[in-house]
Amino acid sequence: MAALGKIRSKGKILAIIIGLALFAFIAEELFRSCESTRNDQRQQIGKILGHRVSVQEFQSLFDEYQEVMKLQRGTESLTEEESNQAKDWVWNSLIQSRILENETQKLGLTVTDQEMQDVLNEGTNPMLRQTPFVDQQTGRFDANQLKKFLAEYKAQQTANPQLAEQYRTLYHFWTFVEKNLRQQLLAQKYQALFSHCLLTNPVECKAAFEASNEEADIQLAAFAYNDVNDSKISISDADMKKKYDEIKETFRQYVETRNVKYIDIQVDASAADRAELQAQFDGYAAELADAADPSDLVRKSTSLVAYLGLPVKKNAFPADISAMIDSLAVGQTSQVFETKRDNTLNVMKVVSKESLPDSVEYRQIQVAADTPEQSRAKADSIYNALSNGADFELVAKNYGQTGETIWLTTAQYQSSPSLDANTRTYLETLNTLAPGEIKNLDLDQVNIVVQVVSRRAFVDKYVVAAVKKTIDFSHETYSAAYNKFAAFVSANRTGEDIVKNAEGSGYTVSEYSDLTTAAHDIANIHGTRDALKWVFDAKEGAVSPMYECGDNNHLLVVVLDKINKKGYRGLDDAQVADFIKAELTKDKKAEVILADIKGVKSVKDAAAKGGKTAPIKSITFATPAFVPLTGTAEAALSGAVASTPKGKFCNKPVKGEGGVYVYQVVNKTQREGKYDAARTKAQLKQKAMQATGSFMNELRTNADVTDNRYIFF
Repeated sequence: MAALGKIRSKGKILAIIIGLALFAFIAEELFRSCESTRNDQRQQIGKILGHRVSVQEFQSLFDEYQEVMKLQRGTESLTEEESNQAKDWVWNSLIQSRILENETQKLGLTVTDQEMQDVLNEGTNPMLRQTPFVDQQTGRFDANQLKKFLAEYKAQQTANPQLAEQYRTLYHFWTFVEKNLRQQLLAQKYQALFSHCLLTNPVECKAAFEASNEEADIQLAAFAYNDVNDSKISISDADMKKKYDEIKETFRQYVETRNVKYIDIQVDASAADRAELQAQFDGYAAELADAADPSDLVRKSTSLVAYLGLPVKKNAFPADISAMIDSLAVGQTSQVFETKRDNTLNVMKVVSKESLPDSVEYRQIQVAADTPEQSRAKADSIYNALSNGADFELVAKNYGQTGETIWLTTAQYQSSPSLDANTRTYLETLNTLAPGEIKNLDLDQVNIVVQVVSRRAFVDKYVVAAVKKTIDFSHETYSAAYNKFAAFVSANRTGEDIVKNAEGSGYTVSEYSDLTTAAHDIANIHGTRDALKWVFDAKEGAVSPMYECGDNNHLLVVVLDKINKKGYRGLDDAQVADFIKAELTKDKKAEVILADIKGVKSVKDAAAKGGKTAPIKSITFATPAFVPLTGTAEAALSGAVASTPKGKFCNKPVKGEGGVYVYQVVNKTQREGKYDAARTKAQLKQKAMQATGSFMNELRTNADVTDNRYIFF
């Protein structure tokens, strides 16, 4: 009892302790939940229709499209620009896919397998022509080639690993095309629904034909806005506000943007740097002239142009090298020359020139055994059998190979960064063997028995040794530029100071407006992703750290000048204010002109009032009339002329984009051609399809898209 009494006496303290323990437990769980949410958000690249897009999902789609681009271009890697284009394509495709999926599910729209098969059988879709399954004679997609490939793909998964990998690459390419073709067909179906909402009737068809084919000749009098002195008009704040409210929708922006000011310095080679590089090249020129085999020289020079030691076409070389080849004799070395377009110093030697086939059709049997001796023995046996008339394909099948012919083109190897001795021997053999000739190639680890079947398109090929190097700055030059700029940035820590003191320090401040999170860089300067991330995390007026960017040759500092919030941009925005003032200026000057020409009843009267006159011919309602007197296209004038009878003066002046106009219709004629109701209806239907083609823009606007790619990519 005493213990219970003691506990009761401490009841308030115990309640507080228990309450704190419960709060700590709840807070811990809340913290874990918040941390989990933050971790999840850190893996989000954006949102579409309120649904998150993870980094992993985007990366997977990007990797898929990268492989497709590399296959189409025949390259091992993409440039930075190509990679950025791929990222944009993947992101926009993902947005369209999500939106279409959302809209078509509501309507029950799908693309059936039979519809897909019909498109494949027809074979005319442009997307299909980009695949390897094209009939070379007709230029159309061949569904049978695709079926054959898909059947072979399954069989090849347990065959030669290298061949299986090639089949997998091509299979992934096809699945990518198929997926996007299905989405394209679904978008076309959805668009067709819209186009069928825009109907035509006989009256509209007839009016459309006349609007396009009735031509009018007029005598025009123009009063250009530029001829009205600005002192004759005044614009008040109330005028600005009224005009802004009138066209406010023009200034709506659907994503937040940033305006920045920046200083970008490109570090260039100094005079001392250039002199040192010139001395190097004088040495290269002397060595090239004496070298029987220039391969070591080109390799040690770290030239930007690889030396294959194999005849290739001129287009294998950079444009400046290619342009000089025919001006040099075989064995001749050029003078050292500079190419400003790519900022390089160059010297070259034409080693040889030959007329060789651009395309070679050949077949081969690859022979490998436990030892080189066994490989040679087998290859000799195959070579002897073929030389004595044995069937190539039958012999090949005995060794588990097809023996089918293969085409080799110069383009397939001439851009290689290097070739080993075996590959060079192999390619030289294919280029020089006569049709029908067989040769046993004894390479390091394998023997290959090859036969050239045919050779086509003989062209001039060259072996050229070229040393091309960038005219680069030295470490000392870069350090001097870096230290000077770093000192300037350290001394000027506000945007106002940066702008005020830049010119005095030899720097130029530039501006870039409406930067969005969809950008890949700042002002097209490579390697500025860190600066871009800073821009979208900073506050107005902030000055960035100094960034090293570009191709390791730029220094950058950024000032966040203005944040343009999502919604309507106001009159406090300089661009908006300038636009409103320009529109008001036209309105006010039009009022002055209209007051001056009140009562004008002819072109002659207008001329007496100072109007500039000129005839204009062949005006149609369907096309804005171009007025040379003001240098503007005037849709309002075309509409007014169409409603004015032949021989009549306009019933009122026309206020246009470049001035105010009065006119008299001199003549009206109908273009040659008979009215075809069916054809006109088809044309209007096509216009309806074009008009509804922007449906995706509207849907995208309403999809509440958030794009945070800049954080990750």
